[in-house]
Amino acid sequence: MEQQQFRNDAARQPLTCECLSDLIGLIYDCTLDPTLWPQAIRAVGDVTNCFAGMLVVTDLDRSEARLAHIWNYDPAWLARLPEYADDLAQIEKKILSLRHGLGEPGTASREMPEAFETRYFNEWVKPQGIIDALTLVVMRQADRLGTLSFSRHERHGLVTEGDLAVLRLLAPHIRRTLAISDLMDMKSLEQQTLGATLDSVTVGVVIVAKEGRILHANETARRMIDARSPILSSGGYLAATTSQISEELLSAIAIAQADETRVPAAAMGVPLEDTDHQVAVAHILPLASGHRRTRLVSQATAAVFITRDTAAPPTDLGTVTRLFGLTPTETRQLEQLMAGATLSEAAAALRVSEATARHHREHIFAKMGVSRQADLVSLVRRLVPPIRLPKDNGRRQA
Repeated sequence: MEQQQFRNDAARQPLTCECLSDLIGLIYDCTLDPTLWPQAIRAVGDVTNCFAGMLVVTDLDRSEARLAHIWNYDPAWLARLPEYADDLAQIEKKILSLRHGLGEPGTASREMPEAFETRYFNEWVKPQGIIDALTLVVMRQADRLGTLSFSRHERHGLVTEGDLAVLRLLAPHIRRTLAISDLMDMKSLEQQTLGATLDSVTVGVVIVAKEGRILHANETARRMIDARSPILSSGGYLAATTSQISEELLSAIAIAQADETRVPAAAMGVPLEDTDHQVAVAHILPLASGHRRTRLVSQATAAVFITRDTAAPPTDLGTVTRLFGLTPTETRQLEQLMAGATLSEAAAALRVSEATARHHREHIFAKMGVSRQADLVSLVRRLVPPIRLPKDNGRRQA
Protein backbone atom coordinates (compact mmCIF):
# COMPACT_ATOMS: atom_id res chain seq x y z
CA MET A 1 0.00 0.00 0.00
CA GLU A 2 2.99 2.36 -0.11
CA GLN A 3 2.00 3.82 -3.48
CA GLN A 4 -1.41 5.13 -2.38
CA GLN A 5 -1.52 8.55 -0.77
CA PHE A 6 -3.87 9.10 2.19
CA ARG A 7 -4.98 12.36 3.72
CA ASN A 8 -4.63 12.96 7.43
CA ASP A 9 -7.96 12.55 9.23
CA ALA A 10 -7.26 15.79 11.11
CA ALA A 11 -6.82 17.64 7.81
CA ARG A 12 -10.32 16.92 6.55
CA GLN A 13 -12.25 20.08 5.71
CA PRO A 14 -16.02 20.53 5.35
CA LEU A 15 -17.43 20.97 1.84
CA THR A 16 -17.92 24.74 1.57
CA CYS A 17 -20.06 26.52 -1.04
CA GLU A 18 -16.91 27.73 -2.78
CA CYS A 19 -15.43 24.22 -2.82
CA LEU A 20 -18.71 22.80 -4.13
CA SER A 21 -18.85 25.38 -6.92
CA ASP A 22 -15.25 24.65 -7.95
CA LEU A 23 -15.88 20.91 -7.93
CA ILE A 24 -19.04 21.15 -10.03
CA GLY A 25 -17.17 23.43 -12.41
CA LEU A 26 -14.43 20.82 -12.78
CA ILE A 27 -17.04 18.14 -13.47
CA TYR A 28 -18.62 20.22 -16.22
CA ASP A 29 -15.18 20.97 -17.69
CA CYS A 30 -14.89 17.22 -18.33
CA THR A 31 -17.51 17.67 -21.06
CA LEU A 32 -15.09 19.72 -23.14
CA ASP A 33 -11.95 17.90 -22.04
CA PRO A 34 -12.55 14.22 -21.12
CA THR A 35 -8.93 13.86 -19.99
CA LEU A 36 -9.94 15.77 -16.85
CA TRP A 37 -12.08 12.89 -15.58
CA PRO A 38 -9.32 11.35 -13.39
CA GLN A 39 -8.79 14.77 -11.78
CA ALA A 40 -12.54 15.14 -11.19
CA ILE A 41 -12.78 11.62 -9.76
CA ARG A 42 -9.93 12.42 -7.39
CA ALA A 43 -11.70 15.63 -6.26
CA VAL A 44 -14.92 13.73 -5.56
CA GLY A 45 -12.93 11.05 -3.76
CA ASP A 46 -11.30 13.67 -1.56
CA VAL A 47 -14.62 15.15 -0.38
CA THR A 48 -16.06 11.69 0.29
CA ASN A 49 -12.96 10.46 2.15
CA CYS A 50 -12.04 7.78 -0.38
CA PHE A 51 -8.55 7.01 -1.67
CA ALA A 52 -9.21 5.65 -5.18
CA GLY A 53 -12.00 5.57 -7.72
CA MET A 54 -13.06 4.75 -11.25
CA LEU A 55 -15.72 5.70 -13.78
CA VAL A 56 -16.69 2.82 -16.07
CA VAL A 57 -19.35 2.47 -18.77
CA THR A 58 -19.93 -1.17 -19.71
CA ASP A 59 -21.44 -2.54 -22.92
CA LEU A 60 -23.93 -5.03 -21.47
CA ASP A 61 -24.32 -6.93 -24.73
CA ARG A 62 -20.58 -7.47 -25.21
CA SER A 63 -19.57 -7.43 -21.53
CA GLU A 64 -16.74 -5.01 -22.19
CA ALA A 65 -15.82 -1.49 -21.14
CA ARG A 66 -16.69 1.36 -23.49
CA LEU A 67 -15.28 4.01 -21.18
CA ALA A 68 -12.93 3.85 -18.21
CA HIS A 69 -11.25 6.60 -16.20
CA ILE A 70 -9.26 5.52 -13.16
CA TRP A 71 -7.69 7.35 -10.22
CA ASN A 72 -5.05 6.05 -7.81
CA TYR A 73 -5.36 2.28 -8.19
CA ASP A 74 -2.03 0.50 -8.44
CA PRO A 75 -1.58 -0.84 -12.02
CA ALA A 76 -0.37 -4.16 -10.61
CA TRP A 77 -3.68 -4.63 -8.80
CA LEU A 78 -5.67 -3.51 -11.85
CA ALA A 79 -3.89 -6.11 -13.97
CA ARG A 80 -5.30 -8.82 -11.72
CA LEU A 81 -8.96 -7.80 -12.07
CA PRO A 82 -9.68 -10.21 -14.99
CA GLU A 83 -9.00 -13.09 -12.57
CA TYR A 84 -12.22 -12.16 -10.76
CA ALA A 85 -14.49 -11.71 -13.79
CA ASP A 86 -17.17 -14.06 -12.45
CA ASP A 87 -17.36 -12.32 -9.07
CA LEU A 88 -17.44 -8.90 -10.74
CA ALA A 89 -20.23 -10.02 -13.06
CA GLN A 90 -22.34 -11.04 -10.06
CA ILE A 91 -21.67 -7.69 -8.39
CA GLU A 92 -22.74 -5.93 -11.59
CA LYS A 93 -25.99 -7.92 -11.62
CA LYS A 94 -26.57 -6.90 -8.02
CA ILE A 95 -26.12 -3.24 -8.95
CA LEU A 96 -28.64 -3.68 -11.76
CA SER A 97 -31.15 -5.20 -9.34
CA LEU A 98 -31.02 -2.32 -6.85
CA ARG A 99 -34.36 -0.57 -6.73
CA HIS A 100 -33.24 2.98 -5.96
CA GLY A 101 -33.20 5.36 -8.90
CA LEU A 102 -30.39 6.92 -10.86
CA GLY A 103 -28.47 9.48 -8.86
CA GLU A 104 -28.94 7.69 -5.52
CA PRO A 105 -25.57 6.50 -4.19
CA GLY A 106 -25.09 3.31 -2.23
CA THR A 107 -22.45 1.43 -0.28
CA ALA A 108 -21.13 -2.09 -0.56
CA SER A 109 -21.32 -2.66 3.19
CA ARG A 110 -25.05 -1.92 3.29
CA GLU A 111 -26.34 -3.11 -0.07
CA MET A 112 -23.93 -5.86 -1.19
CA PRO A 113 -22.76 -7.71 1.94
CA GLU A 114 -22.52 -10.91 -0.12
CA ALA A 115 -19.58 -9.36 -2.00
CA PHE A 116 -17.51 -9.66 1.19
CA GLU A 117 -17.70 -13.46 0.94
CA THR A 118 -16.20 -13.66 -2.57
CA ARG A 119 -12.70 -14.55 -3.72
CA TYR A 120 -12.54 -11.06 -5.25
CA PHE A 121 -12.92 -9.51 -1.80
CA ASN A 122 -10.50 -11.83 -0.02
CA GLU A 123 -7.76 -11.71 -2.67
CA TRP A 124 -8.13 -8.25 -4.26
CA VAL A 125 -10.06 -5.92 -1.96
CA LYS A 126 -8.95 -6.88 1.54
CA PRO A 127 -5.17 -7.01 0.88
CA GLN A 128 -5.32 -3.35 -0.21
CA GLY A 129 -6.90 -2.30 3.07
CA ILE A 130 -10.26 -1.55 1.42
CA ILE A 131 -13.24 -2.07 3.73
CA ASP A 132 -16.10 -0.38 1.86
CA ALA A 133 -17.12 1.03 -1.52
CA LEU A 134 -19.19 4.07 -2.43
CA THR A 135 -21.10 3.52 -5.69
CA LEU A 136 -23.27 5.60 -7.99
CA VAL A 137 -25.08 4.49 -11.15
CA VAL A 138 -24.54 7.34 -13.62
CA MET A 139 -25.99 5.71 -16.73
CA ARG A 140 -28.45 2.86 -17.08
CA GLN A 141 -29.82 2.05 -20.50
CA ALA A 142 -30.86 -1.01 -22.46
CA ASP A 143 -27.34 -1.69 -23.72
CA ARG A 144 -25.05 -0.14 -21.14
CA LEU A 145 -24.37 0.48 -17.50
CA GLY A 146 -22.29 3.37 -16.21
CA THR A 147 -20.98 3.33 -12.64
CA LEU A 148 -18.82 5.65 -10.57
CA SER A 149 -17.23 3.84 -7.64
CA PHE A 150 -14.81 4.75 -4.87
CA SER A 151 -12.80 2.61 -2.45
CA ARG A 152 -12.71 3.36 1.26
CA HIS A 153 -9.57 2.52 3.23
CA GLU A 154 -9.79 0.99 6.68
CA ARG A 155 -8.20 4.03 8.30
CA HIS A 156 -11.24 6.13 7.31
CA GLY A 157 -13.88 3.64 8.46
CA LEU A 158 -17.07 2.71 6.65
CA VAL A 159 -18.87 5.12 4.33
CA THR A 160 -21.04 7.54 6.32
CA GLU A 161 -24.37 9.26 5.67
CA GLY A 162 -22.43 12.48 5.16
CA ASP A 163 -20.38 10.92 2.36
CA LEU A 164 -23.57 9.65 0.72
CA ALA A 165 -25.10 13.14 0.97
CA VAL A 166 -22.11 14.72 -0.79
CA LEU A 167 -22.20 12.25 -3.67
CA ARG A 168 -25.98 12.61 -3.91
CA LEU A 169 -25.48 16.36 -4.31
CA LEU A 170 -22.93 15.90 -7.09
CA ALA A 171 -24.80 13.09 -8.89
CA PRO A 172 -26.99 15.14 -11.29
CA HIS A 173 -24.01 17.16 -12.48
CA ILE A 174 -21.93 14.01 -13.07
CA ARG A 175 -24.79 12.35 -14.96
CA ARG A 176 -25.45 15.43 -17.10
CA THR A 177 -21.76 15.79 -17.97
CA LEU A 178 -21.48 12.14 -18.95
CA ALA A 179 -24.68 12.28 -21.04
CA ILE A 180 -23.45 15.31 -23.00
CA SER A 181 -19.96 13.86 -23.41
CA ASP A 182 -21.61 10.73 -24.76
CA LEU A 183 -23.51 12.75 -27.34
CA MET A 184 -20.26 14.46 -28.33
CA ASP A 185 -18.63 11.02 -28.73
CA MET A 186 -15.98 12.14 -26.21
CA LYS A 187 -14.51 14.79 -28.51
CA SER A 188 -12.46 17.57 -26.90
CA LEU A 189 -13.50 21.09 -27.87
CA GLU A 190 -10.99 23.88 -28.39
CA GLN A 191 -11.86 27.42 -29.42
CA GLN A 192 -9.73 27.42 -32.54
CA THR A 193 -11.39 24.26 -33.87
CA LEU A 194 -14.90 24.87 -32.52
CA GLY A 195 -16.70 25.09 -35.86
CA ALA A 196 -15.05 22.05 -37.40
CA THR A 197 -15.52 19.95 -34.27
CA LEU A 198 -19.18 20.83 -33.75
CA ASP A 199 -20.02 20.32 -37.41
CA SER A 200 -18.69 16.77 -37.15
CA VAL A 201 -21.15 15.99 -34.35
CA THR A 202 -24.41 14.38 -35.41
CA VAL A 203 -26.49 16.02 -32.66
CA GLY A 204 -27.51 19.67 -32.82
CA VAL A 205 -25.37 22.06 -30.77
CA VAL A 206 -26.25 25.70 -30.16
CA ILE A 207 -23.99 28.06 -28.19
CA VAL A 208 -26.07 30.82 -26.58
CA ALA A 209 -25.53 34.03 -24.63
CA LYS A 210 -27.88 35.71 -22.16
CA GLU A 211 -31.59 35.15 -22.73
CA GLY A 212 -30.82 32.49 -25.31
CA ARG A 213 -29.19 34.74 -27.93
CA ILE A 214 -27.63 32.43 -30.52
CA LEU A 215 -23.87 32.83 -30.88
CA HIS A 216 -23.09 29.68 -32.84
CA ALA A 217 -25.01 26.72 -34.24
CA ASN A 218 -23.48 23.67 -35.81
CA GLU A 219 -24.66 22.27 -39.13
CA THR A 220 -27.16 19.86 -37.57
CA ALA A 221 -28.67 22.61 -35.41
CA ARG A 222 -28.89 24.96 -38.40
CA ARG A 223 -30.94 22.36 -40.27
CA MET A 224 -33.25 22.06 -37.27
CA ILE A 225 -33.61 25.85 -37.10
CA ASP A 226 -34.33 26.08 -40.83
CA ALA A 227 -37.01 23.38 -40.47
CA ARG A 228 -38.33 25.15 -37.32
CA SER A 229 -38.36 21.81 -35.51
CA PRO A 230 -37.63 20.94 -32.77
CA ILE A 231 -35.88 24.30 -32.24
CA LEU A 232 -36.09 27.61 -34.06
CA SER A 233 -34.63 31.10 -34.07
CA SER A 234 -36.88 33.97 -33.03
CA GLY A 235 -35.12 37.21 -33.84
CA GLY A 236 -31.76 35.55 -33.28
CA TYR A 237 -32.82 33.97 -29.97
CA LEU A 238 -33.23 30.25 -29.35
CA ALA A 239 -36.83 29.06 -29.06
CA ALA A 240 -38.88 25.88 -29.20
CA THR A 241 -42.08 24.97 -31.05
CA THR A 242 -44.37 26.06 -28.20
CA SER A 243 -44.21 28.96 -25.77
CA GLN A 244 -44.33 26.61 -22.78
CA ILE A 245 -41.33 24.58 -23.94
CA SER A 246 -39.47 27.77 -24.90
CA GLU A 247 -40.01 29.10 -21.39
CA GLU A 248 -38.69 25.88 -19.84
CA LEU A 249 -35.67 25.85 -22.15
CA LEU A 250 -34.77 29.51 -21.49
CA SER A 251 -35.30 29.02 -17.76
CA ALA A 252 -32.75 26.19 -17.75
CA ILE A 253 -30.30 28.41 -19.65
CA ALA A 254 -30.84 31.28 -17.19
CA ILE A 255 -30.20 29.00 -14.20
CA ALA A 256 -27.03 27.72 -15.85
CA GLN A 257 -25.86 31.31 -16.30
CA ALA A 258 -26.70 32.45 -12.77
CA ASP A 259 -25.41 29.49 -10.79
CA GLU A 260 -24.48 26.15 -12.37
CA THR A 261 -24.72 24.45 -8.99
CA ARG A 262 -28.49 25.04 -9.19
CA VAL A 263 -29.02 23.40 -12.60
CA PRO A 264 -32.14 21.25 -11.93
CA ALA A 265 -31.33 17.79 -10.68
CA ALA A 266 -34.67 16.16 -11.51
CA ALA A 267 -34.50 16.35 -15.30
CA MET A 268 -31.52 15.32 -17.38
CA GLY A 269 -32.82 17.38 -20.28
CA VAL A 270 -35.69 19.49 -21.58
CA PRO A 271 -38.10 17.39 -23.69
CA LEU A 272 -38.79 19.13 -26.99
CA GLU A 273 -41.82 18.83 -29.25
CA ASP A 274 -41.03 17.77 -32.81
CA THR A 275 -43.48 18.48 -35.63
CA ASP A 276 -42.91 14.90 -36.86
CA HIS A 277 -43.73 13.52 -33.39
CA GLN A 278 -40.19 12.24 -32.92
CA VAL A 279 -38.44 12.23 -29.57
CA ALA A 280 -36.11 15.18 -29.02
CA VAL A 281 -34.31 16.34 -25.88
CA ALA A 282 -32.19 19.42 -25.12
CA HIS A 283 -29.28 19.01 -22.65
CA ILE A 284 -27.88 22.20 -21.11
CA LEU A 285 -24.14 22.60 -20.44
CA PRO A 286 -23.29 25.73 -18.37
CA LEU A 287 -20.56 27.87 -19.95
CA ALA A 288 -20.68 31.04 -17.81
CA SER A 289 -17.89 29.83 -15.51
CA GLY A 290 -15.02 27.38 -15.51
CA HIS A 291 -11.54 27.98 -16.89
CA ARG A 292 -11.99 25.85 -19.99
CA ARG A 293 -15.66 26.55 -20.65
CA THR A 294 -15.39 30.35 -20.55
CA ARG A 295 -12.65 30.17 -23.21
CA LEU A 296 -14.91 28.37 -25.66
CA VAL A 297 -16.92 31.36 -26.98
CA SER A 298 -16.87 34.94 -25.71
CA GLN A 299 -20.11 35.92 -23.90
CA ALA A 300 -21.41 32.35 -24.00
CA THR A 301 -23.84 31.34 -21.25
CA ALA A 302 -24.59 27.75 -22.21
CA ALA A 303 -24.26 25.10 -24.88
CA VAL A 304 -27.53 23.42 -25.81
CA PHE A 305 -27.23 19.87 -27.18
CA ILE A 306 -30.30 18.63 -29.08
CA THR A 307 -30.63 14.94 -29.84
CA ARG A 308 -33.46 13.49 -31.89
CA ASP A 309 -34.34 9.83 -32.43
CA THR A 310 -35.88 8.79 -35.71
CA ALA A 311 -36.14 5.13 -34.73
CA ALA A 312 -39.44 3.34 -34.38
CA PRO A 313 -40.70 2.67 -30.86
CA PRO A 314 -39.03 -0.43 -29.40
CA THR A 315 -41.17 -3.53 -29.45
CA ASP A 316 -39.09 -5.72 -27.14
CA LEU A 317 -38.81 -4.24 -23.67
CA GLY A 318 -37.34 -7.37 -22.12
CA THR A 319 -33.89 -5.87 -21.63
CA VAL A 320 -35.34 -2.66 -20.18
CA THR A 321 -37.47 -4.73 -17.82
CA ARG A 322 -34.39 -6.61 -16.62
CA LEU A 323 -32.22 -3.53 -16.21
CA PHE A 324 -34.73 -1.51 -14.23
CA GLY A 325 -36.38 -4.33 -12.32
CA LEU A 326 -39.88 -3.74 -13.68
CA THR A 327 -42.68 -6.09 -12.71
CA PRO A 328 -44.80 -7.76 -15.43
CA THR A 329 -47.63 -5.28 -14.73
CA GLU A 330 -45.24 -2.33 -14.95
CA THR A 331 -43.81 -3.70 -18.20
CA ARG A 332 -47.28 -3.91 -19.74
CA GLN A 333 -47.96 -0.34 -18.70
CA LEU A 334 -44.60 0.77 -20.10
CA GLU A 335 -45.59 -0.74 -23.44
CA GLN A 336 -48.73 1.39 -23.39
CA LEU A 337 -46.83 4.54 -22.50
CA MET A 338 -44.24 3.90 -25.21
CA ALA A 339 -47.10 3.59 -27.71
CA GLY A 340 -48.23 7.09 -26.75
CA ALA A 341 -51.22 6.10 -24.64
CA THR A 342 -52.50 8.56 -22.06
CA LEU A 343 -52.93 7.45 -18.47
CA SER A 344 -56.65 6.80 -18.94
CA GLU A 345 -56.03 4.94 -22.21
CA ALA A 346 -53.41 2.75 -20.55
CA ALA A 347 -55.78 2.03 -17.66
CA ALA A 348 -58.52 1.01 -20.08
CA ALA A 349 -56.18 -1.22 -22.09
CA LEU A 350 -54.91 -2.94 -18.94
CA ARG A 351 -58.41 -3.12 -17.40
CA VAL A 352 -57.39 -1.35 -14.20
CA SER A 353 -58.55 1.86 -12.57
CA GLU A 354 -56.89 5.12 -13.49
CA ALA A 355 -55.66 5.41 -9.90
CA THR A 356 -53.96 2.00 -10.19
CA ALA A 357 -52.43 2.96 -13.52
CA ARG A 358 -51.12 6.19 -11.98
CA HIS A 359 -49.62 4.19 -9.10
CA HIS A 360 -47.82 1.86 -11.53
CA ARG A 361 -46.62 4.82 -13.59
CA GLU A 362 -45.08 6.48 -10.54
CA HIS A 363 -43.27 3.23 -9.73
CA ILE A 364 -41.93 3.09 -13.30
CA PHE A 365 -40.78 6.72 -13.09
CA ALA A 366 -39.01 6.09 -9.78
CA LYS A 367 -37.22 2.95 -10.99
CA MET A 368 -36.12 4.56 -14.26
CA GLY A 369 -35.12 7.89 -12.72
CA VAL A 370 -37.53 10.15 -14.64
CA SER A 371 -40.42 12.41 -13.67
CA ARG A 372 -42.47 12.75 -16.89
CA GLN A 373 -43.70 10.52 -19.69
CA ALA A 374 -41.70 12.53 -22.24
CA ASP A 375 -38.53 11.86 -20.26
CA LEU A 376 -39.43 8.18 -20.04
CA VAL A 377 -39.95 7.84 -23.78
CA SER A 378 -36.71 9.73 -24.44
CA LEU A 379 -34.76 7.45 -22.10
CA VAL A 380 -35.97 4.26 -23.78
CA ARG A 381 -35.98 5.44 -27.38
CA ARG A 382 -33.17 7.85 -27.96
CA LEU A 383 -30.15 6.63 -29.88
CA VAL A 384 -26.87 7.22 -28.07
CA PRO A 385 -23.52 7.20 -29.92
CA PRO A 386 -21.00 4.70 -28.51
CA ILE A 387 -18.26 5.83 -26.13
CA ARG A 388 -14.75 4.82 -27.03
CA LEU A 389 -12.37 3.48 -24.41
CA PRO A 390 -9.52 5.99 -23.85
CA LYS A 391 -6.08 4.69 -24.75
CA ASP A 392 -4.69 5.69 -21.34
CA ASN A 393 -7.50 4.12 -19.32
CA GLY A 394 -5.18 2.05 -17.19
CA ARG A 395 -2.71 4.78 -16.33
CA ARG A 396 -2.53 5.57 -12.65
CA GLN A 397 -3.25 9.19 -11.76
CA ALA A 398 -1.49 10.64 -8.77
